[in-house]
Amino acid sequence: MPQHTPAPADVFAWIDAAERAREQAGLVRTLRPRPPVSPLLDLASNDYLGLSKHPETIRGAREAAECWGAGATGSRLVTGTTELHAELERELAAFCGFEAALVLSSGYAANLAAVTALSDRGTLVVSDAGNHASIVDGCRLSRAGTAVVPHSDPDAARKALAAHEGRGLLVSDSVFSVDGDAAPLAGYAAACRDEGAALLVDDAHGLGVLGEGGRGALHAAGLAGAPYVVATLTLSKSLGSQGGAVLGPAKVIRHLVNTARTFIFDTGLAPAAAGAALASLRLLRREPERADRAREVADRLYGRLTASGLTAARPDAAVVSVRAPSASAALRWAADCREAGLSVGCFRPPSVPDGISRLRLTARADLTGDEIDRAVTTILATAPAGATNQAVSAT
Repeated sequence: MPQHTPAPADVFAWIDAAERAREQAGLVRTLRPRPPVSPLLDLASNDYLGLSKHPETIRGAREAAECWGAGATGSRLVTGTTELHAELERELAAFCGFEAALVLSSGYAANLAAVTALSDRGTLVVSDAGNHASIVDGCRLSRAGTAVVPHSDPDAARKALAAHEGRGLLVSDSVFSVDGDAAPLAGYAAACRDEGAALLVDDAHGLGVLGEGGRGALHAAGLAGAPYVVATLTLSKSLGSQGGAVLGPAKVIRHLVNTARTFIFDTGLAPAAAGAALASLRLLRREPERADRAREVADRLYGRLTASGLTAARPDAAVVSVRAPSASAALRWAADCREAGLSVGCFRPPSVPDGISRLRLTARADLTGDEIDRAVTTILATAPAGATNQAVSAT
């Protein structure tokens, strides 16, 4: 038998150096399991409409699991497509104003599917500099040429498309997850129309918050159903479930079924998640005021925090981003909030494209006035030195 030289004992020694570097920069990330009922006031999750524990959402998950089983049992093209998946796709497309929809196992998988299936080596993908990591990874996997243009700059996007002779695909978030600002969809759409390009928009943070009754940012912009527009979204934010979807013209969806690797080679979304998302979607359709309430809460948080001297980005949807003096200060601030009974997000490099660390607050439609007061009081009481009226450095 062949003799193999033993691997060196320090084959992963480079990990120790990388870990030390993260510690010195204040960028260590850890997992923190939460109990089923948390004593913390939640301003960290993406449960914008407060539906993840709504009785109707839970009942939808339970009934789907009891009917279809715990798992989808295979890829969507084998055994993983149930009648429930098809029902969810029909209702998602109708609600958001598109011809067809395709449900995948996550929003991340949906973005990878859409970007890679709608581009090739001859395509130029024009990507907003503030886009989510899943779009960035989709661009890398597509093997297409990619032009990253300045954040929310339709003129730069137009120039990039105009300079390319082949197919063009402009990709952007609808609402950017770091600062909560909305993309200039009208400007991006005009650039695509003028240059004969397709527009792909990730509406993960728009669905359930923007548009009539929460139908999303593309619906609000009058772009839903346009023949050159495709949307992706997640079922794990406003709908309080799990999974993702691509929406667009029927021929685009048929193309994804035949070419998108994260659809073809992945197990289908679990029936319980599909059932929960469908129940939440129907609840939102019945109670459209939830979308208005989420935006109202975001505006109140922003107004009170900035009036007290903190630097925050004006929210266009349900994300309120409060800047911190440094990565280590943001980490301490979030930890102090937790100690005081408030859970907030903490965004640091490499999660932020501009290198500026933040507390990221998510406004929920089910927050009461007293809970908003408590959150504001806690954030102000724990604010680190330099957080108020600060000149933020990119650290």
